[in-house]
Amino acid sequence: MDSSSQHPLTILLIEDDKHKAQLLINALSSSHYSIEHVVNTGISLLKEVERLQPDLIIIDIESPNRDMLDSLHFISDANPKPIVMFAEHDSQQHVSELIKAGVSAYVSGGVDSARLKSILDTAVARFSEYQQLKKELMQTKQKLSNQKHIEKAKIWLMETKSITEQEAYHRIRKMAMDNSQKIEDVAKNILSLAQMLEKSL
Repeated sequence: MDSSSQHPLTILLIEDDKHKAQLLINALSSSHYSIEHVVNTGISLLKEVERLQPDLIIIDIESPNRDMLDSLHFISDANPKPIVMFAEHDSQQHVSELIKAGVSAYVSGGVDSARLKSILDTAVARFSEYQQLKKELMQTKQKLSNQKHIEKAKIWLMETKSITEQEAYHRIRKMAMDNSQKIEDVAKNILSLAQMLEKSL
């Protein structure tokens, strides 16, 4: 998500005070952020996010309860998006829980409409950076997992066919090319076959 995009970023605002909500709407009126929906803190956050599909979420709340934290965790896992929270409590443990739940920016002491745009810019930048790091980490884990499968498949072929490591790799590679498959998928198939053969013994 790019905060400098010309496309307006829609915001779901969780706010009980209508006057404060209007101040926030006015504060963003000349920016590329747009508060499209305002709901109170008693609503089901998950249902509103699913229904409205906002680009960002702003939450102004005295202290988030366990239901709110659980909802934030779910959103972070299933449908991640930048989340900015304004709240009164600022204990280290409290802030740590919220960050783990997916909050991109936490501001204690209530909403400051004058700084709102810069806070949102920072939240979007942090969110984008975190999502990129998360993506790279998942790719690295997948690569390591694939390599592990290939190594195991090579060892099985070496032991059962009495061939060298290079020959085992070439067999796996040839099977992948002949069947238009990825090498790691062929390796997984070989390991599945090995498992079936072991069970039948």
